[in-house]
Formats: sequence, structure tokens, C-alpha cells
Amino acid sequence: MGRRRFTRSTNAFSEKVENHAWAISLHLMHYNFARIRKTLRITPAMATGVADHVWSMEEIEDLEKPVSSTKRGLYNKRKAA
Repeated sequence: MGRRRFTRSTNAFSEKVENHAWAISLHLMHYNFARIRKTLRITPAMATGVADHVWSMEEIEDLEKPVSSTKRGLYNKRKAA
């Protein structure tokens, strides 16, 4: 279920690219900073020296959500006939 957003299933489908990117980044933050590995007995972020403690979900939740631009892409206006 961790990778279900990459398949088009109803229980984990993202309609917007911004929502998909946010969900993937949230998953990666939890996977690398909050989840302890059985073999390492620490998180991957602690093993590489990026973090000095196991992050809680509250710490991850307190991070600022990235601001998505509301600006749409380029389009060609139809000329009046």
C-alpha cells in the first residue's frame, strides 16, 4: 500500500499532481526519519548522519506544506469567429 499512488486505484489515487507529490514526500519523510529499521535499529537518516533522533509524526506534521502555484500552464485563447 505504500506505493499504491503509482497505480490508478481508487483507494490511493491522486487527481492533482501537487497532491501526489505531497503524499509521496510525506511517505518518504516517514520512511527515512520516523521508521526504525530492524536491521539497523535506527532510522536511515540517523545512519547517514542527517538526523540525530527519531522524528515523531507531530514533528513531520509541523513542517511547512509546500506552496503550490495556482498559476495554470500556457494555453491558446480561442479567437472569436
